[in-house]
Amino acid sequence: MIYLDAAATAPARREVLEEMWPLLTTTFGNPSSHHTYGEAAAAAFSSARARLAAVLGCRPSEIVITSGGTEANNLALKGIALASPRGRHIVTSAIEHAAVAEVLRYLQDAHGFRITELPVSPTGLVAVADLEAALQADTTLCTVMYANNEVGTVQDVAALADVCRNRNVPFHTDAVQAAGWLPVDVGRLGVTALSLSGHKLGTPKGVGLLYLRSGTRCEPVLHGGGQERGRRSGTENVAGAVGLARALELAQQALPAAADASSWARDAFIARILAGVPGAVLTGDAAARLPNLASFCFPGVSGEAVLLEIERRGVTCSSGSACAAGSNEPSAVLLALGLDAGTALSAVRLSWMQGTARTDLEEAARAVVASVHAVLALGAARPAPDLAPA
Repeated sequence: MIYLDAAATAPARREVLEEMWPLLTTTFGNPSSHHTYGEAAAAAFSSARARLAAVLGCRPSEIVITSGGTEANNLALKGIALASPRGRHIVTSAIEHAAVAEVLRYLQDAHGFRITELPVSPTGLVAVADLEAALQADTTLCTVMYANNEVGTVQDVAALADVCRNRNVPFHTDAVQAAGWLPVDVGRLGVTALSLSGHKLGTPKGVGLLYLRSGTRCEPVLHGGGQERGRRSGTENVAGAVGLARALELAQQALPAAADASSWARDAFIARILAGVPGAVLTGDAAARLPNLASFCFPGVSGEAVLLEIERRGVTCSSGSACAAGSNEPSAVLLALGLDAGTALSAVRLSWMQGTARTDLEEAARAVVASVHAVLALGAARPAPDLAPA
């Protein structure tokens, strides 16, 4: 089976598990405990934070370890919005992950924030001019994701963050899909806050981080023992933090060579499918897109039917965000790109890891083409329903 759903999750890397193992078996103490086991765990936790900061280009004190990307987004958005708002206005894009969109809906419904959704181009790009026009005197926060998880479009985060910095508006980006494929140096990006998740990089599920620029006020979401400098209470996940540090180091060390090679393979993969399926629609930006993600709509067929046929041919992929799996509703992201509901329901997303072989992508492309034609043929063979009155 060829696994092409890395945008949903990736397998844990052996190197990561090996580095985590001692923290689960021998150096397993609570970092807050003042004895040998606790001090050893605290030292490992501090080292992991420093390693993460080195990759992100920030201070260790600016790293908050979380349970994943969703918690990191919640902490960033609720924390910044509620800590010292200069108003009740937040700017975002129309294609954010649910872990951002639902938080903003909560802030709107429970705390009276006004939410401005920036439109996107048909390929999913946010215009800098639209952001400039949307910022107001009482704008408390702006959040725009770095790379879209469904269509792979990559935003010019540095340019967007620069607009916000010039207006003294904190800027957050959800970089969960970007990490491992794009630069995540927070200084160069110019962001106030940035969210990452480990399981997209090769850690077990359950660990992530929030970069929060020093001096940024942030109301905690979790209250308790005051860990993480009071920003995130709860016994620290030492093994997870160590695994996240190792996974992020491995992913970033492979760049840019891995991204360049994957981009070449991605473009060939896309070309094969577009040539093999007349009428297929590439979703997302053709150039400003993740190196490891290709997404299509196949008008006239059911995306779920195509997915089942593709898996029957030995390839695992998805119809879009795993967080919306099983929904009968068209993707809000695809609708924001201007696609009609019927076309949006034909979506198929394929995403891979740094180690995925080009031969696997070639085989997968053949499987996709054959599957779409098989589903089209099946639909054509079905008799039309008898609509004549009884």
